[in-house]
Amino acid sequence: MAQKQLVTNIGDADLRLLRIFRSVVESGGLSAAETELNIGKSTISKHLADLEYRLDLKLCNRGPAGFSLTVDGEKVLKSAETLLDSVQSFRAEVNEIKQELVGTIRVSQFDLCASNPDARLASAINAFNTLAPEVEIDLSVEPPNVIETMVFNGDIDIGIIAKHRVSSSLSYVPIYDENMFLYCGRLHPFFDRDQSNLALDEVRATNYAGISVNSPNLLVGQTLKLRRSAKVQSEHALTILILSGRYIGFLPDHLASGFEAQGLMRAILPEQLHYRAEFSAITRRNPDPNRITKLFLETLEREHAC
Repeated sequence: MAQKQLVTNIGDADLRLLRIFRSVVESGGLSAAETELNIGKSTISKHLADLEYRLDLKLCNRGPAGFSLTVDGEKVLKSAETLLDSVQSFRAEVNEIKQELVGTIRVSQFDLCASNPDARLASAINAFNTLAPEVEIDLSVEPPNVIETMVFNGDIDIGIIAKHRVSSSLSYVPIYDENMFLYCGRLHPFFDRDQSNLALDEVRATNYAGISVNSPNLLVGQTLKLRRSAKVQSEHALTILILSGRYIGFLPDHLASGFEAQGLMRAILPEQLHYRAEFSAITRRNPDPNRITKLFLETLEREHAC
């Protein structure tokens, strides 16, 4: 069996082909990657063929049966991700040296803060884009434990989570708060109840849905001894469970207000069952954040201090 020719060097053209290969995999196929890459399916197919020829490996199956990676393709993808991330880090470090604000800022948040009047992430992004127009913003929504892990590992630059379990490896910058109340849906027995005679023991006996990971939500549910019958990792999923009429759960008032106005949701014993969550922007203590991350963090602080 002939030994495959070894790859002796990697050039710019190879990096471009690897980026295209990764985009196709992330998109789930050639057709889906057309919009992301802004090139035609036939051109994408040719690029993949060029990469396979360059590496002397079959990376993927593509055709009427759909797109799938070969075993070799999965290994190359993993190596490509490591290589491309290293190139991105090198670029960011060199630009740091050159004092140029070029690269990507990766931010992940937990809550649905767009409806929170105290959250000014949108205005911070506006101000940041004015200061650093060449920096690409990668914004995502993840569970709080995932955000912490991603910050620890350097997969994201800044996380925005409810402050709860403080880690000595992270820096915390308080930015905004939100009020959390216990809600039920229109189909729940509590919805039409006279709350003046609703006892806490009755609340404890009904189905409660809460955030499953370590968070203020989890702690409050445990402290109140609520009977958790469903668990979620996002407030969007929690909203759906509450609207089903089968569960009660804590939501931020700004998120629930629209449903309350439509008569689809109401707060349960709001004078008694509520808490306030403090949200912080978190970054790694080591290594020291780069200039882009520091600028975004400073912009967040400034916008929330207004």
